[in-house]
Amino acid sequence: MVTLKEGDKAPAFKGKDQDGNKISLSDYKSKKLVLYFYPEADSPTCTIESCNLRDNYGQLKKKGFEVVGVSPDDERSQKKFETKYKLPFPLIADTTHDILEKYGVWDQKKLFGREYMGVLRTTFVIDEKGTIRKIFTRPKNKAHAEEILAAMKK
Repeated sequence: MVTLKEGDKAPAFKGKDQDGNKISLSDYKSKKLVLYFYPEADSPTCTIESCNLRDNYGQLKKKGFEVVGVSPDDERSQKKFETKYKLPFPLIADTTHDILEKYGVWDQKKLFGREYMGVLRTTFVIDEKGTIRKIFTRPKNKAHAEEILAAMKK
């Protein structure tokens, strides 16, 4: 369950992206960051959400946002996902669930009466000072970039 709130300090994290590059929250110091968590690379809904962010990446960058995706997939799966859909941003492979747990998005889920541990699709918008400005616990996958931009105008 996501226990972080808007106004909280974003938890520090370190991970490796699809190319094996080390990425940490401190890399985005003095930048605005869209940190989005998704359950599975190349699954239908995750693809829709990621491609929406890709298609609107120019607009997000123009408004000063960097984008980083995080899922429990390994580097190889993340690389295939990035290549297949030409995603222009890093995808962290959080196979140990360390980042997922820090952000409270690794939790009990239910599907067809079956309970299991999984990723709660969530996006955190973090400002230049490392403060969480907005949390989307139910992102509009087909219009996620648009909802981020609209919310951050306020």
